[in-house]
Amino acid sequence: MKVLNILAAGLALSLTTATLAKAELSDILSSGTVKIAIPENFAPFGSLSIEGEYEGYDVDVAKLIASDLGVELELVPVTSKQRIPFLETDKVDLVIATMGANPGRAKSIWFSAAYAPFFSGAFAASTVDVSGPEDLAGLKVGLTGGTLEDLELTENAPDGTEIIRFGDNAATRAAFLSGQVDVLVTGNTVAAGLSEEDPSLDIETKFIIKESPAFIGVKKGNFDLLQWVNVFILHKKLGGDLNEMSEKWLGQPLPPLPTF
Repeated sequence: MKVLNILAAGLALSLTTATLAKAELSDILSSGTVKIAIPENFAPFGSLSIEGEYEGYDVDVAKLIASDLGVELELVPVTSKQRIPFLETDKVDLVIATMGANPGRAKSIWFSAAYAPFFSGAFAASTVDVSGPEDLAGLKVGLTGGTLEDLELTENAPDGTEIIRFGDNAATRAAFLSGQVDVLVTGNTVAAGLSEEDPSLDIETKFIIKESPAFIGVKKGNFDLLQWVNVFILHKKLGGDLNEMSEKWLGQPLPPLPTF
């Protein structure tokens, strides 16, 4: 009876181990397919095009990963709340969906080095001489009220800055486009969206208010896959691929990104 119990316990342990290693690098290579979670509706990182196909920064990174692995790509659109559960339950092998790293999330999954910039910043025309909050005095600054940008700028803007608060991002965008404000304070994806809609628009990043770069999520225990992803990110940084994607989708050169 003891022998049977030991065998049963060993079998249960081996099954548990197999489940945890389901999306390891060797399994992906042998299966010939990699399943990658991408944003369901968060342009310019991931969204449906007019043709009905997903496109964006994260989608391009996913395609490049599949190409370098030499396997087929299966894109899995996810909402923000689905990112970690889908990884934990083996619905996907990797999460490339503008996910920031923090101690809470790190209890559940592993994170790669950062692969994409994501930040709140100040944006204006090239003719506007601004390089930091101290230069905003005398200028009209448009932002969405009650946001992180509002809190940060209200605390750091010098006297003489005219902060104009709008009810939502659409109104804030419209105010900048109509010339109602000199400086737009928002997320880099909003600014990139403006550039994408009108490539001739004179808008550039003046300074960053808060950094929140994006990391690739890997299931805990899949060490070989994590190592491969980190080498992939390093290779694409050095080779300029990520810089090209940043210029294409975010309208800016790839800034320095953190690693672990």
